[in-house]
Amino acid sequence: MTEKTHPAAASSAALTSLVGRVGIVTGGARGLGAAMTKLLADDGATVAILGLPSDEPRAQELRGTLNGSAERVVFYESNVGEYERCVAAVNDVIAKHGRIDFLINNAGITADKTLRKLSIEDWHKVLQINLSGPFNMNKAVIEKMIEQSYCRIVKISSVIGLTGNIGQANYASAKAGLLGLTKTVALEMAGRGITCNAIAPGFIKTEMVAAMPEAAIAAATAQTPIGRMGDPSEIARTVRFLIDEKSAFITGATFNINGGMFM
Repeated sequence: MTEKTHPAAASSAALTSLVGRVGIVTGGARGLGAAMTKLLADDGATVAILGLPSDEPRAQELRGTLNGSAERVVFYESNVGEYERCVAAVNDVIAKHGRIDFLINNAGITADKTLRKLSIEDWHKVLQINLSGPFNMNKAVIEKMIEQSYCRIVKISSVIGLTGNIGQANYASAKAGLLGLTKTVALEMAGRGITCNAIAPGFIKTEMVAAMPEAAIAAATAQTPIGRMGDPSEIARTVRFLIDEKSAFITGATFNINGGMFM
């Protein structure tokens, strides 16, 4: 009798090995970032987590959950909102590992208030991390990417960047801006072996979403045709697909992973 291959195994086998690849996941110690770090490290990549000092214990905790791949996860203290610190982190990664093959712009924050109550400080704070942060990281690493003639960039946007949301003028604006940045980087780098794509998740089971009021969580679930929140692993698997060597013809695209909430 012929042995059948499970579809998931067949899909995994179709991907190119990440052994020898090195990449950065900003905010890679928690939430969506942790799911990405775990999957990419388990698949053979060396993953540099960039985060604030408070993220280092979480990174160490994450390393403790990895079987055989913990040594491929390295934490670097940085702040994506400060360009000079992005440059320093990129230089540290290259000095230690010799290359950067992928960059996942994942770090993000919220400071939710309606427009009438939103302070100027909270407007700038969210834009600085969620939009200027990805720009800073792209600019810090782009010359190295061009030297290599190879890189995969993935930006984590949000369904809120497509729909807007009450109380999230700053967050929605930043996430919408990421889509324009994605398309521009994709166009500028298209002939250099560098792709740039975005993922716009819907409501995913993370700490950020869990901090929302219960009524808001219930309303978001009710607005999702599939009838549930997404799992971080569902976003991580899309990241894995986009950074694959065989995904070279996909650039400037936005992948809406939201359970049908926005089509």
